[in-house]
Amino acid sequence: MAYSIDNRLPRRVYAHASPLSQGGTSLFDAGAITADNAEDFVSEDAVVREAERELTAAGFTVLDSGPATLNIAGPPEAYQRYFETVLVTEEREVIQPGAVDLRRTRTFIDTAKADLPGLISTKGLPAARFLEGVALEQPATTLRGGAGILPDPDFWYLTTEDVAEYLGARRVHDEERITGAGVRLTMVDTGWENHPYFDERKVGGRVVLGPGAADPEIDEDGHGTSESANAFAMAPGVDFTMVKALETNLLGGFVTAARQQPRPQIISMSLEYHRKSPPLEAIDQALSVAVSLAVRDGIVVVCAGGNGHFAFPAQHPDVIAVGGVHRTESGRLEASNYASAFTSALYAGRTVPDVCGLVGMRPDATYILLPTPRGSTIDQEQAKKAQDGTTPGDGWALLSGTSAAAPQVAGACALLLEVDPRLTPRDVREVLERTARGVDEGWSNQDTGGLSARAGATGHGLLRADAAVDLLRGRTG
Repeated sequence: MAYSIDNRLPRRVYAHASPLSQGGTSLFDAGAITADNAEDFVSEDAVVREAERELTAAGFTVLDSGPATLNIAGPPEAYQRYFETVLVTEEREVIQPGAVDLRRTRTFIDTAKADLPGLISTKGLPAARFLEGVALEQPATTLRGGAGILPDPDFWYLTTEDVAEYLGARRVHDEERITGAGVRLTMVDTGWENHPYFDERKVGGRVVLGPGAADPEIDEDGHGTSESANAFAMAPGVDFTMVKALETNLLGGFVTAARQQPRPQIISMSLEYHRKSPPLEAIDQALSVAVSLAVRDGIVVVCAGGNGHFAFPAQHPDVIAVGGVHRTESGRLEASNYASAFTSALYAGRTVPDVCGLVGMRPDATYILLPTPRGSTIDQEQAKKAQDGTTPGDGWALLSGTSAAAPQVAGACALLLEVDPRLTPRDVREVLERTARGVDEGWSNQDTGGLSARAGATGHGLLRADAAVDLLRGRTG
């Protein structure tokens, strides 16, 4: 149900204004946007400057300027007044992070008469002289599993050392001395805090604030800190950056990541929009341009495929979409019934996932022991929901989900780029797919169709970092 302006609307609304595209077609009227045609939707500098001036004069804050969009923020009244529209809210049911069997509602913002979901049209307005439309940001979801304090030692779980061992990175580190050294890996997530875990392993990095984010030393949610440990397990030598992004300004965080200097070689993202069927919403089209331009510029983009979600931008054909495989205590491999697998209805022939990392099983995917900031949301609230008798408060969490699998794969990408920095994003994906270990047992998450392993639940299979490095080295067998 939609509502006109009331207390459901936030005081500050984030959006992405698109100055006129140099190719002559609005990105909101385009079909599929990929690395092959993304340049058409870049805006000329003079148009961008005019848009910045006009929007600022109208009372908006221009947070950042990307190649195709301006990240803006302002009160709902400013949007309604300047664009002669009415903002409405809609409560939509979404999967609750860390509990695929639970649902909650989130507030989505739209206009009363949108040509495209989430689009503010400029047709017939003075702003049409320099703007082709404005995409309203929508709440993104973190793709984590459940969490809790380290339980009784008899409870079986994985450590990050196990992750490195079972995905073939340990041998690459020990025998090849390949650690991803110097490869620039950026995560777009909730932030990053230092932890004794990182100090003990002599790993770490820097935090860059995405538009609207604050407090670079604090990760209030804990998700980014926890999931980064998966990347460090696979590639402890990476040059690591965390872009702290608001879940209500995901595109702003991605654009910040892609525009760093020097440019990142890999971007890993475990935040997503849920998009089951067409059409793509306005914000999706804007994100498609940003992702496509990043890949065109040689950045490997790795995205979590979803925990029962039809995750976007994991569905985008230019990214590496990551699913989940569960390794049992006896070493048997099966598709994770927590992780998504599906054929995209948005892009013809696109299937998710491409490859898989290690993910737990329903109901909570409680699986990998990871560091988390003491007092963070994960450290407290998620632990209370776990079914393993844990209690919150010690700065550790048992969790997984495709949020864990994506940085595992991103870390493996760093190993490959250390071996051969000339690899293109397409090269990296092909190497990972060719060397993945096929999985024949299990089923994917029933919320995305419950595919069997033989029908594509795990894509090309479980990541094997050592086999991928061997292939680059020209070794077989």
